Amino acid sequence: MASNRARRIAKEIADICADPHSHITAEPVGDDDDITHLRGTFPGPPGTPYEGGIYKVDIKIPPEYPFRPPVMKFETKVWHPNVSSQTGAICLDTLSTAWSPILTIKAALLSLQSLLSTPEPKDPQDAEVANMLLRKPKEFERVAREWATVYAGAPRRPAGEGSGGATDESLRQLEIKEKEDREKEDLSKYDGYNKELIDRFCSMGFDVDRVVAAFKYYGIDRNDGQDYELEEAYMGDVTARLLGES
Repeated sequence: MASNRARRIAKEIADICADPHSHITAEPVGDDDDITHLRGTFPGPPGTPYEGGIYKVDIKIPPEYPFRPPVMKFETKVWHPNVSSQTGAICLDTLSTAWSPILTIKAALLSLQSLLSTPEPKDPQDAEVANMLLRKPKEFERVAREWATVYAGAPRRPAGEGSGGATDESLRQLEIKEKEDREKEDLSKYDGYNKELIDRFCSMGFDVDRVVAAFKYYGIDRNDGQDYELEEAYMGDVTARLLGES
Protein backbone atom coordinates (compact mmCIF):
# COMPACT_ATOMS: atom_id res chain seq x y z
CA MET A 1 0.00 0.00 0.00
CA ALA A 2 2.79 2.37 0.93
CA SER A 3 4.61 1.64 -2.32
CA ASN A 4 1.44 2.33 -4.32
CA ARG A 5 1.11 5.69 -2.54
CA ALA A 6 4.76 6.54 -3.23
CA ARG A 7 4.40 5.62 -6.92
CA ARG A 8 1.31 7.77 -7.24
CA ILE A 9 2.98 10.79 -5.61
CA ALA A 10 6.08 10.37 -7.79
CA LYS A 11 3.91 10.17 -10.92
CA GLU A 12 1.98 13.28 -9.91
CA ILE A 13 5.23 15.22 -9.41
CA ALA A 14 6.48 13.99 -12.79
CA ASP A 15 3.21 15.05 -14.47
CA ILE A 16 3.54 18.53 -12.99
CA CYS A 17 7.14 18.80 -14.23
CA ALA A 18 6.02 17.67 -17.71
CA ASP A 19 3.51 20.54 -17.98
CA PRO A 20 5.53 23.79 -17.97
CA HIS A 21 2.63 25.71 -19.55
CA SER A 22 0.67 25.56 -16.28
CA HIS A 23 3.53 27.37 -14.46
CA ILE A 24 2.81 25.15 -11.47
CA THR A 25 5.62 23.38 -9.61
CA ALA A 26 5.84 20.81 -6.83
CA GLU A 27 9.19 19.66 -5.48
CA PRO A 28 10.40 17.88 -2.34
CA VAL A 29 11.41 20.12 0.55
CA GLY A 30 15.00 19.44 1.60
CA ASP A 31 15.68 15.72 1.27
CA ASP A 32 14.80 14.61 -2.26
CA ASP A 33 14.06 11.11 -0.95
CA ASP A 34 11.07 12.39 1.03
CA ILE A 35 8.28 12.99 -1.46
CA THR A 36 5.63 13.37 1.25
CA HIS A 37 6.70 16.93 2.08
CA LEU A 38 6.59 19.20 -0.94
CA ARG A 39 6.68 22.88 -1.79
CA GLY A 40 4.29 23.91 -4.53
CA THR A 41 4.23 27.19 -6.41
CA PHE A 42 1.88 28.91 -8.80
CA PRO A 43 1.55 32.43 -10.26
CA GLY A 44 -1.09 34.84 -9.05
CA PRO A 45 -4.03 34.81 -11.47
CA PRO A 46 -4.26 37.61 -14.06
CA GLY A 47 -6.75 40.37 -13.43
CA THR A 48 -6.50 40.06 -9.64
CA PRO A 49 -4.49 41.97 -7.02
CA TYR A 50 -2.21 38.90 -6.87
CA GLU A 51 -1.17 39.13 -10.53
CA GLY A 52 2.58 38.99 -11.09
CA GLY A 53 3.33 37.30 -7.77
CA ILE A 54 4.58 33.77 -7.19
CA TYR A 55 2.88 31.96 -4.32
CA LYS A 56 4.57 29.17 -2.37
CA VAL A 57 2.52 26.47 -0.66
CA ASP A 58 3.67 23.96 1.94
CA ILE A 59 2.28 20.50 1.10
CA LYS A 60 2.29 17.50 3.43
CA ILE A 61 0.97 14.19 2.10
CA PRO A 62 -0.80 12.11 4.78
CA PRO A 63 -0.31 8.33 5.02
CA GLU A 64 -3.91 7.80 3.86
CA TYR A 65 -3.40 9.73 0.59
CA PRO A 66 -5.18 9.75 -1.86
CA PHE A 67 -8.15 8.89 0.35
CA ARG A 68 -7.36 11.91 2.51
CA PRO A 69 -6.41 15.30 1.02
CA PRO A 70 -2.92 16.78 1.20
CA VAL A 71 -2.43 19.26 4.04
CA MET A 72 -1.64 22.62 2.48
CA LYS A 73 -0.92 26.10 3.77
CA PHE A 74 0.50 29.20 2.16
CA GLU A 75 4.16 29.91 2.88
CA THR A 76 3.82 33.22 1.06
CA LYS A 77 1.83 35.79 3.03
CA VAL A 78 -1.37 36.64 1.18
CA TRP A 79 -4.19 39.08 1.95
CA HIS A 80 -7.28 36.99 1.17
CA PRO A 81 -10.43 36.23 3.20
CA ASN A 82 -10.03 32.45 2.85
CA VAL A 83 -6.37 32.39 3.91
CA SER A 84 -5.10 33.26 7.38
CA SER A 85 -2.94 36.37 7.13
CA GLN A 86 -0.99 35.08 10.16
CA THR A 87 -0.50 31.34 9.59
CA GLY A 88 -1.31 30.72 5.93
CA ALA A 89 -4.08 28.25 6.84
CA ILE A 90 -6.60 27.76 4.04
CA CYS A 91 -10.39 27.45 4.01
CA LEU A 92 -11.23 25.48 0.85
CA ASP A 93 -13.69 22.61 0.37
CA THR A 94 -11.38 20.87 -2.10
CA LEU A 95 -8.88 20.35 0.72
CA SER A 96 -11.49 19.02 3.15
CA THR A 97 -15.06 17.79 2.59
CA ALA A 98 -15.01 18.01 -1.21
CA TRP A 99 -11.77 16.05 -1.63
CA SER A 100 -11.92 12.95 -3.83
CA PRO A 101 -9.26 10.27 -4.46
CA ILE A 102 -9.42 11.11 -8.16
CA LEU A 103 -8.05 14.58 -7.44
CA THR A 104 -4.31 15.28 -7.51
CA ILE A 105 -1.73 17.60 -6.02
CA LYS A 106 -1.80 19.61 -9.24
CA ALA A 107 -5.60 19.89 -9.05
CA ALA A 108 -5.33 21.11 -5.46
CA LEU A 109 -2.80 23.79 -6.45
CA LEU A 110 -5.03 24.86 -9.35
CA SER A 111 -7.90 25.13 -6.86
CA LEU A 112 -5.79 27.45 -4.71
CA GLN A 113 -4.96 29.56 -7.74
CA SER A 114 -8.66 29.73 -8.56
CA LEU A 115 -9.43 30.64 -4.93
CA LEU A 116 -7.35 33.80 -5.31
CA SER A 117 -9.65 34.78 -8.20
CA THR A 118 -12.88 33.97 -6.38
CA PRO A 119 -12.71 34.92 -2.69
CA GLU A 120 -15.60 33.83 -0.46
CA PRO A 121 -15.78 36.47 2.31
CA LYS A 122 -18.96 34.92 3.78
CA ASP A 123 -17.06 31.71 4.60
CA PRO A 124 -13.79 33.23 5.82
CA GLN A 125 -10.59 31.92 7.30
CA ASP A 126 -9.56 35.47 8.22
CA ALA A 127 -12.46 37.57 9.50
CA GLU A 128 -10.54 40.86 9.38
CA VAL A 129 -9.75 40.45 5.68
CA ALA A 130 -13.31 39.30 4.92
CA ASN A 131 -14.78 42.36 6.64
CA MET A 132 -12.52 44.64 4.64
CA LEU A 133 -13.53 42.98 1.37
CA LEU A 134 -17.23 43.30 2.21
CA ARG A 135 -17.12 46.84 3.58
CA LYS A 136 -14.17 48.47 1.81
CA PRO A 137 -13.46 46.54 -1.41
CA LYS A 138 -11.11 49.19 -2.81
CA GLU A 139 -9.07 49.17 0.39
CA PHE A 140 -9.00 45.36 0.27
CA GLU A 141 -7.65 45.41 -3.27
CA ARG A 142 -5.02 47.99 -2.35
CA VAL A 143 -3.73 45.96 0.61
CA ALA A 144 -3.87 42.68 -1.33
CA ARG A 145 -1.80 44.27 -4.11
CA GLU A 146 0.70 45.64 -1.58
CA TRP A 147 1.14 42.21 -0.02
CA ALA A 148 1.59 40.70 -3.48
CA THR A 149 4.38 43.21 -4.12
CA VAL A 150 6.08 42.85 -0.74
CA TYR A 151 5.76 39.09 -0.19
CA ALA A 152 5.12 37.44 -3.58
CA GLY A 153 7.46 39.53 -5.72
CA ALA A 154 4.76 41.09 -7.89
CA PRO A 155 6.02 44.14 -9.82
CA ARG A 156 5.16 47.55 -8.48
CA ARG A 157 2.52 49.36 -10.46
CA PRO A 158 3.00 53.03 -11.31
CA ALA A 159 1.05 55.38 -9.05
CA GLY A 160 -2.41 55.93 -10.44
CA GLU A 161 -2.58 52.62 -12.33
CA GLY A 162 -5.52 50.50 -11.24
CA SER A 163 -5.89 50.75 -7.49
CA GLY A 164 -2.44 52.27 -7.15
CA GLY A 165 1.02 50.95 -6.47
CA ALA A 166 2.61 50.17 -3.15
CA THR A 167 3.72 53.69 -2.20
CA ASP A 168 6.22 54.39 0.55
CA GLU A 169 3.41 55.64 2.77
CA SER A 170 1.21 52.59 2.21
CA LEU A 171 4.14 50.29 2.85
CA ARG A 172 4.87 52.18 6.06
CA GLN A 173 1.26 51.66 7.15
CA LEU A 174 1.56 47.98 6.29
CA GLU A 175 4.69 47.66 8.43
CA ILE A 176 2.93 49.44 11.32
CA LYS A 177 -0.03 47.05 11.08
CA GLU A 178 2.24 44.00 11.05
CA LYS A 179 4.11 45.31 14.08
CA GLU A 180 0.81 45.84 15.92
CA ASP A 181 -0.30 42.30 14.97
CA ARG A 182 2.95 40.86 16.33
CA GLU A 183 2.55 42.83 19.56
CA LYS A 184 -1.04 41.59 19.96
CA GLU A 185 0.11 38.02 19.38
CA ASP A 186 2.90 38.43 21.96
CA LEU A 187 0.50 39.90 24.54
CA SER A 188 -1.91 37.00 24.04
CA LYS A 189 0.71 34.73 25.65
CA TYR A 190 0.14 36.57 28.94
CA ASP A 191 -3.50 35.41 29.05
CA GLY A 192 -4.80 38.68 30.53
CA TYR A 193 -2.07 39.10 33.17
CA ASN A 194 0.02 42.24 33.22
CA LYS A 195 3.18 41.83 31.15
CA GLU A 196 5.48 43.45 33.72
CA LEU A 197 4.05 41.24 36.47
CA ILE A 198 4.77 38.06 34.50
CA ASP A 199 8.12 39.30 33.24
CA ARG A 200 9.40 39.69 36.80
CA PHE A 201 9.40 35.89 36.96
CA CYS A 202 10.61 35.53 33.36
CA SER A 203 13.68 37.57 34.33
CA MET A 204 14.61 34.63 36.56
CA GLY A 205 14.90 32.46 33.47
CA PHE A 206 11.38 30.98 33.27
CA ASP A 207 9.27 30.86 30.09
CA VAL A 208 6.14 33.01 29.81
CA ASP A 209 3.95 29.93 29.32
CA ARG A 210 5.24 28.30 32.53
CA VAL A 211 4.79 31.46 34.59
CA VAL A 212 1.24 31.99 33.30
CA ALA A 213 0.40 28.34 34.02
CA ALA A 214 1.67 28.73 37.59
CA PHE A 215 -0.39 31.90 38.07
CA LYS A 216 -3.50 30.12 36.82
CA TYR A 217 -2.76 27.10 39.03
CA TYR A 218 -2.88 29.29 42.13
CA GLY A 219 -5.80 31.36 40.86
CA ILE A 220 -3.87 34.62 40.98
CA ASP A 221 -6.00 37.66 40.19
CA ARG A 222 -5.48 39.17 36.73
CA ASN A 223 -6.41 42.59 38.16
CA ASP A 224 -7.82 43.67 34.76
CA GLY A 225 -4.34 43.45 33.28
CA GLN A 226 -2.91 46.03 35.69
CA ASP A 227 0.44 45.61 37.44
CA TYR A 228 0.56 45.09 41.21
CA GLU A 229 2.75 43.56 43.90
CA LEU A 230 2.03 39.92 44.65
CA GLU A 231 1.67 38.89 48.26
CA GLU A 232 4.81 37.26 49.61
CA ALA A 233 3.06 33.90 50.06
CA TYR A 234 2.01 33.86 46.40
CA MET A 235 5.51 34.84 45.34
CA GLY A 236 6.87 31.85 47.21
CA ASP A 237 4.23 29.45 45.87
CA VAL A 238 4.74 30.49 42.25
CA THR A 239 8.52 30.39 42.53
CA ALA A 240 8.42 26.95 44.19
CA ARG A 241 6.16 25.57 41.47
CA LEU A 242 8.41 26.97 38.74
CA LEU A 243 11.38 25.35 40.40
CA GLY A 244 9.51 22.06 40.59
CA GLU A 245 9.35 22.03 44.37
CA SER A 246 5.59 21.64 44.53
